[in-house]
Amino acid sequence: MTAATAPDRDAARVPVRGLTVLYDAQCALCAHVRDWLRRQRQLVPLELVPAGSEEAARRFPGLDHRATLEEITVVGDSGQVYRSTAAWIVVLWALREHRALAHRLATPTGAVFAKGAVLAAAKWREAQWGGRSYRSAEGWTYERGQGWVYRGPDCDDGSCGTA
Repeated sequence: MTAATAPDRDAARVPVRGLTVLYDAQCALCAHVRDWLRRQRQLVPLELVPAGSEEAARRFPGLDHRATLEEITVVGDSGQVYRSTAAWIVVLWALREHRALAHRLATPTGAVFAKGAVLAAAKWREAQWGGRSYRSAEGWTYERGQGWVYRGPDCDDGSCGTA
C-alpha cells in the first residue's frame, strides 16, 4: 500500500520571483503597511499597486476587483492568488527579516494567530471611518454593515440614464 501524498505543485519549475500586493490606497492602515513594506529588505520583490485602480484592472483582468478592496490580495508572478491570511503570510515570506515568522504562521498553530491578526486589522480598518460611509474616487462606497457598494459617478449633470 502506498502512502497518500499531496499533489506536486512543481515549485521547482514555477518559483515565485515577484509578488504584487493590492492594497486600499484610501485606508490609513493600508498606506502605513505599504510604506513599511517599502522599507523592508525583500528576498522576493514586492510591487505595491492600489486595489481597484486602473493599473490593477489592466494587469489582472480576471480578478474580482471589488473583492480586492475588501481584503488584501497578493498575486504571484506566475498567476498565484493569495487572499486574506494567506496573503499576509506570503508577504512576510518575501521579506528577509520576516521569512522565519512566515514559516511559523503557515503551520496549523501559527495560522490561528495569523487569522487573529488579520481579523484585528480588518476590525480596526472598519472602525476607522467612525460609522460614516467611505467613498473612493472610482465610485466604490464602503457602507458600514453592507460592505463595498458601487455607486458610480454622480448624475447631477443629467448624463446618467434613469431606467
